[in-house]
Amino acid sequence: MSQPQVSVIIPTYNCARYLPEAIDSVLAQTYQDFEIIVIDDGSTDDTAGVLQSYGDRVRAVQQQNQGVALARNHGIRLAQGEWVAFLDADDVLLPHKLAAQLELAHANPELGMIHSGWQRVDSQGRLLMVVEPWHQVPELTLESWLRWKPVLPSAMLFRRYWLEQAGGFDPRFPPAEDTELVLRLALLGCQAMWLPQVTVNYRQHESSAMHKGLPQAKSLAAVIDHFFAQPNLPEHIRWLENQTRYNTLVWIAWYLHYTDHPTEMVEYLQRSWQYSPYPPLETIVHWADGFTAFSKNWGHEFDAETLARSPEWQGLMQWVVGRVN
Repeated sequence: MSQPQVSVIIPTYNCARYLPEAIDSVLAQTYQDFEIIVIDDGSTDDTAGVLQSYGDRVRAVQQQNQGVALARNHGIRLAQGEWVAFLDADDVLLPHKLAAQLELAHANPELGMIHSGWQRVDSQGRLLMVVEPWHQVPELTLESWLRWKPVLPSAMLFRRYWLEQAGGFDPRFPPAEDTELVLRLALLGCQAMWLPQVTVNYRQHESSAMHKGLPQAKSLAAVIDHFFAQPNLPEHIRWLENQTRYNTLVWIAWYLHYTDHPTEMVEYLQRSWQYSPYPPLETIVHWADGFTAFSKNWGHEFDAETLARSPEWQGLMQWVVGRVN
């Protein structure tokens, strides 16, 4: 049997409820030259039974619980396809995903990454919003990855060569190991392009997001620290350091606000202050504008009045006054 063109890698941990829908969405692809590799990362639910029901249509591999980064890396080592698609076990591919991305890949042989849009759905699969990042980020350069970080592995396609060159995912940065890998790939010279189509349903669990607020904040900040600690960055990238740190810290602060961590939100806005390219008053306005834009991108309306009345925000404003005077 010839090697498949695409290896679809599904890491899973205690996700038996959603896993069949994920696997079925791969089996229903209009493009059929693929293999499915499911890495069961030490599940204790009925994941094994779910996988057994698919027989030889799925290559199922069990490992002790090590986290999603090492589960994906395990899948990369087993992959035979020229291209690798990652699919989280609670996400769902739309039927044209592989066909459309491969068509773009074959037309642009220099590419190592292809990205596309996604639909946010709730735990029941109901549509929350459509995300088409190419309107805001038309070119996927290292500079744009640094500024916007529009990374969603389930919506992407990677040439296996580049994943192997980069050494896979770094398990030191959960849950932002995907952003760290994409930055590393771009720095190595891996070219990327948008497929301006929505190709996946990304399941957004509200309760899960609330618990991930602090880990996501610390992880993303650590990724940026790690990136700029590299000694041989190109000069034009080094020049972007302060702006990148500022933008990242403000986004983290918004995410902490969104996930109900007001004290930590203040901490990250204070950290952003030293990197702000704006005068003091404009910095505060920029924070508010940023919170408004980020909320809109997530399908929510930012309640500026409630935040302004909060003791955390009022304490932050007193801190700002102390810094200015």
